[in-house]
Amino acid sequence: MNWLPAWEGFVRVVEGGSMAAAARALGCTRAQVSKQMAELERRLGTRLFERSTRRLALTPAGEVFHQHALRALEAVDSTEIAVRNLGDTPRGTLRVSATVTFGRHCVAPLLPEIAAAYPELEIELILTDHIVDLVGDSIDLALRMTRMPPDDAVARRIVSLRRVVCAAPAYLERHGSPRLPQDLLQHQCLSYVLGDNKTWGLIDGRGVETPVPVRSRIHFNNADCMLDAVLAGHGIAILPTYLCHRELAAGTLRTVLDDYEPNIVYGRELYACYTPSRVRVPKVRVFLDALLRRFQPVPPWERAG
Repeated sequence: MNWLPAWEGFVRVVEGGSMAAAARALGCTRAQVSKQMAELERRLGTRLFERSTRRLALTPAGEVFHQHALRALEAVDSTEIAVRNLGDTPRGTLRVSATVTFGRHCVAPLLPEIAAAYPELEIELILTDHIVDLVGDSIDLALRMTRMPPDDAVARRIVSLRRVVCAAPAYLERHGSPRLPQDLLQHQCLSYVLGDNKTWGLIDGRGVETPVPVRSRIHFNNADCMLDAVLAGHGIAILPTYLCHRELAAGTLRTVLDDYEPNIVYGRELYACYTPSRVRVPKVRVFLDALLRRFQPVPPWERAG
């Protein structure tokens, strides 16, 4: 029995919750997966799954085997990567993950430049606001906004992302400009579904935070949509300057409460995260170098400001 496909099949069954889901992920039949699992259990001399009509659950032996199988498959993957990337020339496919708005505005424009410099390199940019699994999703490098980078990955700080409280001039002319955090209670504030829970934390120059349960009737999970709503005069929002710096410079947006810094639940630091097996991989190194050249010591949108 070739153990590698069976071990991969086992991990897919656990991830998908069924043999049918594993078969779809692997591009084979359910019968093939079922046969692999039966042979695997026979070879190991123990049951790995508790079977019922509704779902599969791991036995204690299955839980132990799952952890070891994950590490073994990661080691195989790392070995293949190391062999494929022998030498100093970046080649192959580089899979990068970033949040939707930051990736669209700040990462995507870098890709043609990098691809032009390295003809043997292909780049896939996966945009999602959810945390990806570096190993399970085959991600070479993930850009994450977080207070604490993951313990199981190498993390390189890339840039600090500043945010401002802002509104359109037309809105401020109609409703006035807030002078203190508590004044926001009298305003329509646009809420970010994934991050603020309808409460804004504003930190003054002494480091004291004032929580404000803002009034929100419009909610978004996308910063681009929030920017459009603010520009249309529908309310006040907290926006990252990498997104709204042009509007601030043009005067179509104005900042308010400039003496306070918005405190965002996931922090202001952006990290490049990758597994230890990618540390010396040329394609990861050149992409990381391009990020550092672009965003350090001062990101371009702050230089423009």
